Amino acid sequence: MEYTINKLAQLSGVTTRTLRYYDQIGLLKPARLSSSGYRIYGQQEVDLLQHILFYRELDISLDEINAILQEPDFDEIAALKSHYQKLIQKRARLEKMMATVEKTIASKKGEIRMQDNEKFKGLKEKLIEENEQKYGDEIRVKYGDQTVDASNAKLMGMTKSDFDAMNQLGEEIFLLLEKAHATGDPSGKEAQELAAKHKEWLTYSWPTYSKEAHAGLAEMYVADERFTAYYDQRITGGTQFLRDAILIYTGMK
Repeated sequence: MEYTINKLAQLSGVTTRTLRYYDQIGLLKPARLSSSGYRIYGQQEVDLLQHILFYRELDISLDEINAILQEPDFDEIAALKSHYQKLIQKRARLEKMMATVEKTIASKKGEIRMQDNEKFKGLKEKLIEENEQKYGDEIRVKYGDQTVDASNAKLMGMTKSDFDAMNQLGEEIFLLLEKAHATGDPSGKEAQELAAKHKEWLTYSWPTYSKEAHAGLAEMYVADERFTAYYDQRITGGTQFLRDAILIYTGMK
């Protein structure tokens, strides 16, 4: 069966503007153009759009989706199985968050007494799950399962005050990065204060700290576009500047 762009939009729930954009960036091309120049989509495009929407539900960027779908050995059945497993994990995470919200509501009503660690358990589990999904394979290969599992366990055992302090420090790092980057000197006072703050932030979740591991992480920030995007979202080139500052701070440069 074939669909016009309007019909496919109605069928899928995405806008015609989104479908045109997908065509523009080469993510989802129509099967053909009609004699009047209208986009026409076939069954293959419908199935491809379904994969795209599954990946988007898992917060995967369009560039990453395009790269996955363009792989010569892309296996549709394997991809669907992967979608299914990841959606199960997401559902479990959401159910935990929902349970935390329900307990919080009951606590506010005076129906139950909720411990502080319970209030933040769901948030910490969500943070760990998101990190595993985005970076788990890379960091486990680089640092090993034992180190990553110990880091996750330390994060789960974190008190509310430490959890808040870690998040506050993360925001301070962004602000200091902007200030230090403006100097253009990764060896300067501001940049080295930035590297020290970054070390302090890491120690909230890292079971142990070493200069070598810190420098290795900084290199990964630059090598992996997902890490780069995190710091470059605030200032272009910020990730590389942070890497250089950390390498100097750790004596690796």
